[in-house]
Amino acid sequence: MNPWMLFFIWPVIKFLIAITIVLTIVAAMTWVERRTLGFMQARLGPNRVGPAGLFQIIADPIKLMLKEDILPASAEKVAYFLGPMIPLLPAFVVFCLIPYGPPPAFAVTRVNVGLLLIMALTSTAVYGIILGGWASNNKYSLMGGLRSAAQMVSYEVPFGLSVVGVLMLCGSFDLVKIVQYQERHVWNLLPQLVGAFIFFVSMNAESNRVPFDLPEAESELVAGYHTEYSGMKFAFFMLAEYASMLVNSCLMATLYLGGWTFSIAGYGLTTAALSKLGLLGGLIGAAIFFAKVMALMLVYVWFRATFPRFRFDQLMDLGWKWMIPLALGNIFVTGILVLAMPNLKIDAGIYPYGELLMAVVGAAIIALTLFLVTRGPRRPAAAARPTEPPKVIHASRVSEA
Repeated sequence: MNPWMLFFIWPVIKFLIAITIVLTIVAAMTWVERRTLGFMQARLGPNRVGPAGLFQIIADPIKLMLKEDILPASAEKVAYFLGPMIPLLPAFVVFCLIPYGPPPAFAVTRVNVGLLLIMALTSTAVYGIILGGWASNNKYSLMGGLRSAAQMVSYEVPFGLSVVGVLMLCGSFDLVKIVQYQERHVWNLLPQLVGAFIFFVSMNAESNRVPFDLPEAESELVAGYHTEYSGMKFAFFMLAEYASMLVNSCLMATLYLGGWTFSIAGYGLTTAALSKLGLLGGLIGAAIFFAKVMALMLVYVWFRATFPRFRFDQLMDLGWKWMIPLALGNIFVTGILVLAMPNLKIDAGIYPYGELLMAVVGAAIIALTLFLVTRGPRRPAAAARPTEPPKVIHASRVSEA
């Protein structure tokens, strides 16, 4: 095949197809989220534009494009315009690194350090938030940007540490090899239950979603870092947020839920079985992958409908006192079990009893952690009953004053 076709034209075509699907999902999620929130909170969602408010997907972009675009007089103009762009660009670039189905047709670009490159790109989104908050020359926006910086630093560390256990099991940064490892063994969700829990909590914090939406905090900071933004610049911030949610859901499905496969120990819909079906198998694998991704996206909506916002001290405590020690402990236990308990071979069968033990230990650790986090502070012991009844002082009536 022509090298231009192999290394440039086909990747560009696949990326354009993927980004079109991504934009469609992002637009659809605005409607899905508002309708689902309305259902969960016993109220009406969008229901005026089109059947069941479905045309709200079209009405919202038109409204934002026609809305007056205000530029604060004292804003740093260059940084003000760059702020919404910086979170958006890396969020879209990483979609060319995520495999959506059996390779090579459904992998836009395959690199041996794909996971490392994705995490490096997505971690730059915080700069746009900080820049937008500072360039607006608004103290509320600046507070939102500073909160975002503290939050991102706090949860970027457990976010990265949580995937180390997966890398120790699979032995590769290549997302395709990570999926192929899971189809031969078991989904990493079981042996890396603690890592998956930390990754799931951290990806909510990375996306600034409830209950981790402290950088916005409408009830406290007006709207946080995007207070002074309107029109399409405001829409870019929201688009970056939904794109970040989609990226994190794709990573969760790839790292812990088997990606495009639906198999355990080599039985089921493996990559080889899907490849034998040709294009139909590729479409089935892509459908499996997007079903897992959309299920995780709905969990984002469910969290927004049910959980209250953390206080900022609770947010910091959760990240530094619980998530990071848990992630380090998960790496330590995983390393011991991988070295001390390799796969047991009996006749023609391979039994990964080390992974089974990791699943049991992980479930026990998560149960203990949730118990300690949710039990609340201990109440002091009840004071001894006084020997004399307390003296009651009655307020005098107005007529007696």
